[in-house]
Amino acid sequence: MFALTPRLAEAADKPALYRLLIEQGRALLEGEHDRVARAANLAALIFHALPGLNWCGFYFWNGRELVLGPFQGRPACTRIGWGRGVCGSALAARRSLVVPEVSDFPGHIACDPASRSEVVVPLWRGDAPFGVLDLDSPLPGRFDEEDRIGLEALAKLYLDGVAE
Repeated sequence: MFALTPRLAEAADKPALYRLLIEQGRALLEGEHDRVARAANLAALIFHALPGLNWCGFYFWNGRELVLGPFQGRPACTRIGWGRGVCGSALAARRSLVVPEVSDFPGHIACDPASRSEVVVPLWRGDAPFGVLDLDSPLPGRFDEEDRIGLEALAKLYLDGVAE
């Protein structure tokens, strides 16, 4: 049985926090290969471990658009088009986007008006889009390069165990 340890709160810096979060994520996801179950537990782990979040979750690509998957936080937009908003733009660009102030992002989709900053990690399996990992914060400038690197590692952990 997995148990969230208090060590996450004791991490001295962001890289240390993400190392512990990856360790905990690995233990939490071990043996589970269903994409929804993995996403649900990983979203909950991230949401409760990282300070200053108001939303954390997944959107899955269905061949036409991103569709809301498991998340923690307030209700969210259900569908996002390719190249639309931060999520669709990150997926189309095949790179993570760190947005310090969402009101400055052209075409930002405001699912929660309290959100001020966002980071989105695209999920790809080879040449096929799979979805995105999306985090929002009510704090402007909440996310930085250390967050991007740590969240990309968590996204890789997620994808590496998803059944084909």
